[in-house]
Amino acid sequence: MFNKESFSARLLELRNERKVMAKDLAEHLGITKQAMSSLEKGKNIPSVPTLIALADYFDVSLDYLVGRSNDRTLL
Repeated sequence: MFNKESFSARLLELRNERKVMAKDLAEHLGITKQAMSSLEKGKNIPSVPTLIALADYFDVSLDYLVGRSNDRTLL
């Protein structure tokens, strides 16, 4: 099950760890800065392609990104 709160917190945490600006990540993902903000605030659920792009960008598992696991490791 998708956990918006965990996803939002992890997205913000990963972005801050990498010191990536929201507008730069949004551009990389092909979404607007407003859409990025909505994802980080837990207002919207990302599409599957966006989730995959985020997991690839941050080199974490999808399960970690969506709050299903605390293990960042890719299988």
